[in-house]
Amino acid sequence: MKCAGVAVAAANYSFDAEFDYIIPVELTGIARPGCRVTVPFGKGNKKTLGIIYGLKERNDCSKLKKILSVIDETPLLDEKMLELARFVKDRTFCTLYEAAKVMIPAGIEYKMVRSYIVNPGADEDAVKKLTGPEAEFYGYLEKRGVYVKGDNVFKNLGMVPDYSVPAKLVKKELIFEKDDAIKKLGDLTKRMMRLIPSETEIKLTAKQKEMADILNDVGTASVRELCYFTGSTPAVANALVKNGAAEFFDSPVNYFQDFSDTDGERTEINLTPEQEKAFSELCEAAFSGKRETALLYGVTGSGKTSVYMSVIDKVIDDGKNVIFLVPEIGLTPQALGIFCRRYGRDIAVFHSALSVRERSEQWKKVKSGRAKIIIGTRSAIFAPIQNIGLIIIDEEQEHTYKSEKTPRYDAADVAKFRAAQNNCLLILASATPRVETYAAALDGKYRISVLRNRYGNAIMPKVLTVDMRTAEKMPACREISRELYEAVNLNIEAGKQSILLINRRGYNTFAVCDNCNEVITCPNCSISMTYHIANKRLMCHYCGYSLPVTCECPSCHEQSVRYAGYGTQKIEDELQSLFPDARILRMDADTTTAKDSHERLFSAFEKGEYDILIGTQMVAKGLDFPNVTLVGVISIDQQLYNDDFRSMEKTFSLLTQVIGRSGRGSYEGSAIIQTITPENEIIQIAARQDYDEFYGTEIKIRKGMIYPPYCDLCVIGINGSNEGAVKLSAVSLITALREMTGGAYKNEKIIVLGPAPARVAKVGGKFRYRIIIKCHNTKSFRQMISEVLINSETDPKFRNVTVYADINPDTIL
Repeated sequence: MKCAGVAVAAANYSFDAEFDYIIPVELTGIARPGCRVTVPFGKGNKKTLGIIYGLKERNDCSKLKKILSVIDETPLLDEKMLELARFVKDRTFCTLYEAAKVMIPAGIEYKMVRSYIVNPGADEDAVKKLTGPEAEFYGYLEKRGVYVKGDNVFKNLGMVPDYSVPAKLVKKELIFEKDDAIKKLGDLTKRMMRLIPSETEIKLTAKQKEMADILNDVGTASVRELCYFTGSTPAVANALVKNGAAEFFDSPVNYFQDFSDTDGERTEINLTPEQEKAFSELCEAAFSGKRETALLYGVTGSGKTSVYMSVIDKVIDDGKNVIFLVPEIGLTPQALGIFCRRYGRDIAVFHSALSVRERSEQWKKVKSGRAKIIIGTRSAIFAPIQNIGLIIIDEEQEHTYKSEKTPRYDAADVAKFRAAQNNCLLILASATPRVETYAAALDGKYRISVLRNRYGNAIMPKVLTVDMRTAEKMPACREISRELYEAVNLNIEAGKQSILLINRRGYNTFAVCDNCNEVITCPNCSISMTYHIANKRLMCHYCGYSLPVTCECPSCHEQSVRYAGYGTQKIEDELQSLFPDARILRMDADTTTAKDSHERLFSAFEKGEYDILIGTQMVAKGLDFPNVTLVGVISIDQQLYNDDFRSMEKTFSLLTQVIGRSGRGSYEGSAIIQTITPENEIIQIAARQDYDEFYGTEIKIRKGMIYPPYCDLCVIGINGSNEGAVKLSAVSLITALREMTGGAYKNEKIIVLGPAPARVAKVGGKFRYRIIIKCHNTKSFRQMISEVLINSETDPKFRNVTVYADINPDTIL
């Protein structure tokens, strides 16, 4: 009999596999590898989603279940993508379904939705005995008389979703239920609120009144904005609507403007002799007919993009396709503008700021073969493009290429696998490559092309280091030195622009009681609260908890709370007082939440509408503004003295990248680094812009401490709401590892550190412990870790904790 191997959404990692299902006669030829299906699963034969991984013939099919339906007319994933999904599962310890799902955009994704309807033959006496939520739920269904989605019932009743309520009604045979596969796609809208005029007074709670007062002042506002400025949850907005005081409405949001609707214009690219050499070397690798990895190492402003596009031209002319990755959404608009002017409609875009519908349309464009060049962030590496001739990872050192949630993949690892599948070139490019990447290039594992000079007449900026322990500070802004103030002032007078980096958002970074020395912390997370002046609230940057600004200490109740530390909001405020006529733009996670905000703000700065751009690290990398001739680093010390083994590497990279934003045009640039440790070796090397010296220093430390590239790292995370249970589980895992390496895996040479609490020991009410394993990422080692995870899922001791493994994470804290 014809059968299909199906990866099932409902499968846990401990029993994940390709489950065999009979293909009914009516679905023969329709059920193909790469198609999504619905299947019965488990003892209760619950209808669930799955993806076909392969077809096979079986003789003994008596115990097999049948596929219920095929969702897709044509396969979403081809054989190469299914092969890639198996690779992702093996490397990231996820299920087969999770590995395939990451390749499918939300716009064409399905979910199982449960709906309910009243049983016409329900026992009337049983109905009369219903009380509380069960009575409300039944009553609503009785009024509707048709199948209604469970989520909609709870939403319209203003109830917190609790699916034990309909489950009890089904068990009593008072209602029926059904499951359907529903596509997750809707028009892009924003949920708004407005007050409803009323002649009678409506009684409101304090939180509801606060929200209503804002609506009375501004007329309309989004639910998200109301929650930010009141510190409330969407439940308060729902209650306000339920009371009849306000109503929801959907406001349409402009769709993504695919301005790649022309053929583009390939103007001539004039390369310097140094660029020409790099171009020739990369072309040789691109057309070698085999898998190659090359490092394009070039100083900031050296013209790496011109080299990219020259190679891309050759690859496209050869009839092959290209994937180009950038690390941040903020870099996408600038890269997109450059590429669209040259390649026009051949471009497709992938990144997380696209709406559900936009992602779907871009994915379909690639799938149909209408795009030759994919530009996007991490997820673009899974674009369903065929015949790949070149993959480029720009700013390859950036942590954003590593996923922090399941599946925990590294885009560089996936890129290497796809390059091997297509026998093509992978280019890793950076002015500050990862230590592991540069080591591989020096060892001959990768090719290397070098650009040591800036393009044209541009020269590297002059760098001044200011000792903030002794420097004269501005009276109105103690965070700004006299040297930085005068440099910014001169820049404004000269009609030039400045970029200032402070890698902390908010106004004050902590609040402390001067009476008892207690720092106000989040009740859900072991982290201090940050004061935000925009909504006048203390906020947790981990879980979103907030409370109104206060002078009263929550511990001793004295009016002794002092606000200290500084973030982007405070620096912006104080710069405005220092330069009252200056046009100041702030960019951080608080100002870039709106759709297309990165593109809009960067475009305004590029047009000269602002004199000073202040922001977090999103303003430090990959951007090219010819009129910027000054960069100021407000403070870098906190990042430098982090506990992570990559702290020095990340600090050097950030400093080098932000300094590199200065003097990229025809004007000479300068940079000022403010620090309380100017004697620090990393700061001094960064000021000299000397990556080779940094690498020579760092590689010795890595070798002595046995860190990458001299090993791989595997972090096992243990999370749970009971700290005692989490700690005991962590100790049990250590015991299991000791037994396994003394027995079946005795050839695995590992160094185990921990268990120990994570640096932020509690997040969102969950305690977090870590086990760090120095290892070699071999098939045998991954098999051992897989067994550890499977045992943790099936062992009752781990019932109330979550265990995961992450190989070579960006941070081990």
